Amino acid sequence: MMRRLKRILKIAGFVIGVIFIALFIAIHVFLKPKSDEKVLEKLSNSHHQPHIHYNTYKEFKYRVIAMQQAIDSTLPTLVFVHGSPGSMLDYSRYFKDSILNSKANILSYDRIGYGINNAGDVQGSIAFELEILHDLIKDIPPEKVVLIGYSYGGPIVLASPKPYKYKVSLASSISGDLEPMFWTLNFYKWELTRPLIPSLLKAAAKEKYTHLSDLPNYNDKWSVSPSPIVNIQGDKDWIVPYENSKILKKIIDANKLRMVTIAGGGHELIWSDFKLIKNEILKTVQ
Repeated sequence: MMRRLKRILKIAGFVIGVIFIALFIAIHVFLKPKSDEKVLEKLSNSHHQPHIHYNTYKEFKYRVIAMQQAIDSTLPTLVFVHGSPGSMLDYSRYFKDSILNSKANILSYDRIGYGINNAGDVQGSIAFELEILHDLIKDIPPEKVVLIGYSYGGPIVLASPKPYKYKVSLASSISGDLEPMFWTLNFYKWELTRPLIPSLLKAAAKEKYTHLSDLPNYNDKWSVSPSPIVNIQGDKDWIVPYENSKILKKIIDANKLRMVTIAGGGHELIWSDFKLIKNEILKTVQ
């Protein structure tokens, strides 16, 4: 009986080990930043051909995607800022949409720490994120820009003090007090397991911890932005609690903020509620 039990445990241990290794490899492959070729392949369609170029700010080189060869100054420009972990490809459905492309220029970029050249090298600072964002759009008049930020990209967008045409906040994390610190973050904290974590997850974990000290620096700044804002979030979001949206509603003047609550919606809204978000974006470019 004991021999049979030992054999079963040995087989079970082997199977669990194989599953763990396969999962580990799959996560690394899935989260590996995509090459320029893969990005262009993902975004190319019969209507619009994306263009990739690289900007350098100080010592940081970052990748930019544009859905037009040159900015049309007669149109507004949509600038998408991704969350963590994430990439500009999180917005691929928006980039390829023919109606959005007919109404506006479309730009996005890999935030430092999530790009192919600097995976894991996050700076953990909204102030730094603003410097990169402002570098990206320095040649576009703010009143022609619509900023769109998802998750941790949201506070970056909300913190920018310039007079933009509009800001679109998608499930934005703005309160350090509301940050859920998930148990899985221990894999980043433990020195034994940290080397096993994909670079993009290390970057996201580092940012998660810096949220606690960095977000409070902007508590009195969310409400002073001169730009009109549309805030969209699901009321069942457990990654960025919906209370963040309630705070925005409380502190920002009603004539400057439009609240859109997705009943029963979660944090995956940029994929699951594409039509709703697309329609709200279209309202900002009219």
